[in-house]
Amino acid sequence: MRMRLLAVAHFKAGKNKAEVARTLNFSRRMVNEWVAKYLKGGISALESKKPSGRPCLLTEQQKVALIDYIEKQSHSCKGGRLNDEMLQSYIQQVFAVNYHQNSIYNLLQSLGISWTTSRSKHPKQSKEAQENFKKTAN
Repeated sequence: MRMRLLAVAHFKAGKNKAEVARTLNFSRRMVNEWVAKYLKGGISALESKKPSGRPCLLTEQQKVALIDYIEKQSHSCKGGRLNDEMLQSYIQQVFAVNYHQNSIYNLLQSLGISWTTSRSKHPKQSKEAQENFKKTAN
């Protein structure tokens, strides 16, 4: 951003684009683009924009359904453990979309889901039994 602003400043000071390019050691094409962007949209047009990247393969409805599935599985009485292979096969079977295992983690991150898991608990675990054990163990 700094170099873009500097190029525009030199241009506004009266230098031509070729002189600006030589002064800043950039190509004339880049200086032309920066000056054109500035003239068209002002300083805000010079800001770097994050590339959009590849679009998600799931629709918004499918994302909601996936989040619901993960929530239900995490509170399941069977322990709630999910791994990338399980999610990959679920997405393939239900939505007919192929995701690579590495992409599953990126998908979860984009959905705001942390992959950090806690230690699973036995479904028949009893808080009462634990408290009784603590009292009698000492």
